[in-house]
Amino acid sequence: MTCDVLVIGGGINGAGIARDAAGRGLSVVLCEKDDLASHTSSASSKLIHGGLRYLEYYEFGLVRKSLIEREVLLRSAPHIITPLRFVMPHMTGLRPAWILRVGLFLYDYLAPRELLPSSCAIQLRQHPAGVPLQPHLLRGFEYSDGWVDDARLVVLNAMDAAERGATILTRTACESAREQDGKWHAQLRSADGQLTEVRAASLVNASGSWAAQFQQMVAPEQAGKTLRLIKGSHIVVKRLFEHPYAYIFQHPDGRIVFAIPYEDQFTLIGTTDIDYHGDINQVAIEPSEIDYLCQLSSLYFKQPIKPDEVLWSYAGVRPLVDDGSVDAKAITRDYRLELSGGGAPMLTVFGGKITTFRKLAEEAVDMLAPVIAGEKSRKTAWTADACLPGGDIFSSKPENRAVLEFDVFMRALAADYPWLPATLLARYARAYGTRIHRLLEGRHSLAAMGQQIVAGLYEAEAEYLLSHEWARTAQDILWRRTKLGLHNGPEALAILDQWIQQA
Repeated sequence: MTCDVLVIGGGINGAGIARDAAGRGLSVVLCEKDDLASHTSSASSKLIHGGLRYLEYYEFGLVRKSLIEREVLLRSAPHIITPLRFVMPHMTGLRPAWILRVGLFLYDYLAPRELLPSSCAIQLRQHPAGVPLQPHLLRGFEYSDGWVDDARLVVLNAMDAAERGATILTRTACESAREQDGKWHAQLRSADGQLTEVRAASLVNASGSWAAQFQQMVAPEQAGKTLRLIKGSHIVVKRLFEHPYAYIFQHPDGRIVFAIPYEDQFTLIGTTDIDYHGDINQVAIEPSEIDYLCQLSSLYFKQPIKPDEVLWSYAGVRPLVDDGSVDAKAITRDYRLELSGGGAPMLTVFGGKITTFRKLAEEAVDMLAPVIAGEKSRKTAWTADACLPGGDIFSSKPENRAVLEFDVFMRALAADYPWLPATLLARYARAYGTRIHRLLEGRHSLAAMGQQIVAGLYEAEAEYLLSHEWARTAQDILWRRTKLGLHNGPEALAILDQWIQQA
């Protein structure tokens, strides 16, 4: 197999680079040793945001870039990325209210803003978000950011890449890669043991937490950049409030924690920031982190949260560029792109955050294409003006209306599929956008959806995910392509895996 670009890593950066490169006419192969988004890219706080707290560290360039991308992404994927209004209670003894107000003013005006309302001061005793909070919290602020289904964002980028000609190989590890005769010669091994040899004009190391290890393996003479692995953990509890607002809480130690409405019935709380030195294939939350998140939340909510009330938790490792910061929370979330010279270039991605993945991918391909592609390199950046699969709600191009009038799309779907239960229709609309029509093609009744394998999952959807989204296991479907694992008991995994084996 030959290609212009071999991408190692199926997280958000790898999938984004594969998509951008394929859209410019480059031949692309992407390999991922596990499932798409199976590590850091599915373990985020599920936010598309500018990074309000980064202003405290004078990262104005990163915040501006992130705020610009927030609007671009909202328009490109209005089904899986939605506006979310945050409430920040002011707690006496922490950051003064005037500092918070100045920070929010900068947040509002560092970049053009068309889709989201500006920030404002609020009286919590007169605001719906004040009801579940401690009575001594009287003042606060509102501001806007975006929520994202992070794992689906990765999958949609991979789908778009594949539809533009890329080859996506999941559960396929890169065992070796060497430069020879102006090409990269790589050996890829799939989970079933099959070996594939790839000759690539360039190599992209987008392996996230493994980036430094991979660089050391294939090009030790170029190694030198140090990654600092920071673990972020989250907990999920029963829904703590009925209103649609999210919260951002300050902690006396300087950290901030989010409490976000999640999957209708739950509240997502996170994250922590601690250095990680363990096995990056086996990342899990520690009891001390659960205690930390429960204690911080209980400083703000009237209803204390106890560790035994945690229904689900997850943890991921952020591969951040080591900038010498003593404190983990102060390390830059910006990315670095390193392009080697020589006959066969290798581009390594260090750091980054989910909000800036598209810009990172654009810059990566801008750097790589002229070196390897000749005439093909004349194709310019394009992703800022393209919808992700399912995002073409009213037009083939991104537009504000798709964000601001998503309810119009929902009403049209209800008219098209009156037999579909409202809760199921809403989930399909948000997960698949206009691809719902492919999912439901030829089906005119709930009975035509096939057996309900586990609660909320019909055979039609499972078949679609296996056929179109590289799902192979129950874990892929229940915890990454959907979050139905939260709505089912632990036995659901075995039931669905058995169905998959028989399908």
